Parts: sequence; C-alpha cells; structure tokens
Amino acid sequence: MTVTARPRRARIVCVIAAAAVALVFTVVALGLRGEKEGVVVFGVGDQIAMIVLGWLGAGAILWFTRLKVEADEAGIRVTNLAGKYDLPWDVVREIRFDRGSPWVTLELESDDVLAVMAVQATDKGYAVEAVRGLRALHSSARATASGV
Repeated sequence: MTVTARPRRARIVCVIAAAAVALVFTVVALGLRGEKEGVVVFGVGDQIAMIVLGWLGAGAILWFTRLKVEADEAGIRVTNLAGKYDLPWDVVREIRFDRGSPWVTLELESDDVLAVMAVQATDKGYAVEAVRGLRALHSSARATASGV
C-alpha cells in the first residue's frame, strides 16, 4: 500500500493566482509607454523588467504547489516549502491532525515535530482519507517492527 497526497484547493488557488499575476504584470507592462516633454518615462527596458518581475512573482506563487507526501511500508517522504525529508517509520512516534490545525504534523521519537503541509485541513475529506492511510501504514510498520 502507498499513500500519496498533495494539497488540492491550495494548488488550484496558486495556479489561478500565478496566472493572474503574470497576466496583470504583462498587460500593465505593455501599457507602459510614453514621453513627457521629450523625456521617455517608460521604455522597453522598463516593460521587460515589469514582465520579468511578474513571471518571477508567478514562479514564487507556484513554489507552493511542490508540497507532497508519499508513504509506503518503508517510510514517509515529505516535501515542504523549505526542504525534503525521508524518514523511516521507526522515527515517527505519532501522526497528528488536531482540530484547528492547518495541516498534519509528525511527532518524531526525538521530540521534534515535522509539518506535513501537503495534507491540509482545507481539503477536508481528502485530507482525512490521506491521514487514515498514513496512520494505517504507520501502525503496520510499528506492528512489524515489534514482531506482532
């Protein structure tokens, strides 16, 4: 059994927002032309810079779509905004999805806590299904490790 999850609603919002930012910056840049008393106010360089800024902003927004969690019998692999983590199940003490929490967290045996931003509360039933799958894999791995 494997579990793979990515945020659904957040991805949709990010894709729409990124497209909107890129489009708005491009349209505004193409509209920036003019001279005032013989002095060029906005030139081609300004337009290009504005378009590049818009596309960089869109890229930054799309960075939020990289969130992902994959799990199988061997362990769990979490991709968050700031890094990737590959953990065997024996270092995971508990999988938590507390009421009011924006996403799932892993409590580790070292007393550290790792956010699993790919499983978000806004995804409701999809998130609950992913948590159930992760917990089933975790408990199965724990049972195998303890020899039960």
